[in-house]
Formats: sequence, structure tokens, C-alpha cells
Amino acid sequence: MPHRYYWIFFIFLAIGSCHQATDRRPDYVVQGIDVSHHQSWIDWSLLPDQGIHFAYIKATEGGDLVDSLFRYNWCEAQSVGIRRGAYHYFRPNAPVLDQVLNYIREVDLEPGDLPPVLDVETMDGVTNEQLVEKVRAWLTMVEIHYRTKPILYSYQRFYNQHLASAFSDYPVWIARYSERVPELRPLKEWHFWQYGDRGELAGIKGPVDFNAFSGNPVDLEELLVKPQVLAAPSRPPAGAKP
Repeated sequence: MPHRYYWIFFIFLAIGSCHQATDRRPDYVVQGIDVSHHQSWIDWSLLPDQGIHFAYIKATEGGDLVDSLFRYNWCEAQSVGIRRGAYHYFRPNAPVLDQVLNYIREVDLEPGDLPPVLDVETMDGVTNEQLVEKVRAWLTMVEIHYRTKPILYSYQRFYNQHLASAFSDYPVWIARYSERVPELRPLKEWHFWQYGDRGELAGIKGPVDFNAFSGNPVDLEELLVKPQVLAAPSRPPAGAKP
């Protein structure tokens, strides 16, 4: 090939690799997807037979946005037996309480659902200190409301740079589009790995994100929302007046 055409060849090669379909990872037994209105109307009935065990569904964003297909996806995932979870896309420059209320108004978690997820991947002009404070407030309020610990989602570089030191006690879902597993600081293990964004499945038009769970099916069951057990009323002391 003439030297002057080398650069043209490599440009086309790079463009082609960006659009290459994501292959499923056979080294993880529990596989899932995450979806939003960008996937349009999904035929959920076709997904269980393709080895999809769980799905995270976009519910809300910021203080007032609700994904237009959340309710449909939420109900359909449950109807076909796929473990479902709902995520909120965080806007650091929007009031935290508005974002919490937006999420809990839309998401009615039931026993057997996956924990809430907070998707944090932009600064929106705030400082790192402000970001940490706002993220912690959302996680705390949502945990109190649902009585289950939320999961923190981000891509690897953003998590390591802005979140790792402050949220080491929270489960993590990491986006890293690579053959290499996520590498988190400080030596933290991940629960979910979004390893590609160009998956192909029957029932979904266009690309979809592929995810792997770090453990086995029993481990996934342990992570699910548990039934809430109400404490029995205490008996009054002997001799106390009614």
C-alpha cells in the first residue's frame, strides 16, 4: 500500500472498530443489560432465552425528568422473570432533594428487585467536594427510604478520580469497555461491569449495553431487595395502665 494511503486505511480501521458489536463474555455466568428509551420498544419475551438474567432500567434524571419508557420496561421485565433494577442519572447542579423525590415517586421497589442505582458520570460545573456531598446525600436518603443500600455507577476513570476515596463502602457498577476487568482504587472489588455498549439481542432494535455480575446466581439473589419485617409491638410493663 502506498505510504500516503496509510493514514486513510487506519482512519477507516478505527471507525470500523468503534462500531464493532460487543461479544458476550462467557467467563461470567450472570449476564444482564441496561436500557432506556434509547432502545425504543423492547420485546422482553425474547430476552430470557438469550441468557439475560437481569436488567437495569433508566427511571429518572435530575429533578424532574422521567424516562418515557420506564413504566413499560419496568413492568415487562418483571413479567418475563428478569431481575429488574432502576437507575437515576444524577445531575450535580440540580437540588438533591428534588432528585430523590423524582426517583422515589416513580420507582416502587418490591422484594426480589435489584437495589437502586445512582449513575454519576459528570461534574456539571461543581467542585469535587460539592459532588461528594451531593452524591452522599442522595445515597443516604434513598437508602433510608427503601431500607437497602444503593449501588454507585460510573465509568472507571471518573470513579477512581472523583468517588473512590469517599464511597468505598458502597457496591459499585463500573463501565469499562475493554477486555480487561475494572481496576478500582483503592483495591476495591466491583459488583457489576458494563463491558460494552454495542450488544445485539433479538427483541431490541439497535445496540444495547452488556453487563456482567461478578458472582454466581446465588450471590445475585443475596443482593436483591429483601421483604421488610415489621417489629412486633412491645408489651407494656406489668401493672401498667392501658
